[in-house]
Amino acid sequence: MLKVKALLLGGVFMMSQFSVAMADERYRPIDNPVVEKECGSCHMAFQPQMMPKQSWEKIMDGLDDHFGEDASLSADVSQEIRDYLVANAADAGWWSGKFMRGIKDGDAPLRITEMPYWVREHRKEVPARAWDDPRVKTKANCEACHRGAKLGYYDDD
Repeated sequence: MLKVKALLLGGVFMMSQFSVAMADERYRPIDNPVVEKECGSCHMAFQPQMMPKQSWEKIMDGLDDHFGEDASLSADVSQEIRDYLVANAADAGWWSGKFMRGIKDGDAPLRITEMPYWVREHRKEVPARAWDDPRVKTKANCEACHRGAKLGYYDDD
């Protein structure tokens, strides 16, 4: 009986490790309705785990010129979004995640597409001609290639 339990326990452990490996490109979806509404009204609301705290703070500080658009918000809404993004940023937890690889202290890229991890992943997996596809339009259009991006699924589609 002890052998059976040990085998079952070992099997469960192996399956858990397999599922973690299979979920390599998954992020917790946005679970704040204010973030989803305000950020998602112009573009997909990106998972905060994709950039460090400093990046999100710089973005929130510059909403009056958000990549050429005025995305200004009321102070209370802006603070709620900032708090959510910073609390869930790539460097917010005990484990800084793959998006922090290659980021030096003090670096604060303003675009996810400038993050070293994003650049490495897309350079090796995406042919240059893909960016010219009219359905893609921009590198920030994750949903063009990753149909589950809004839910945090970025596994190769």
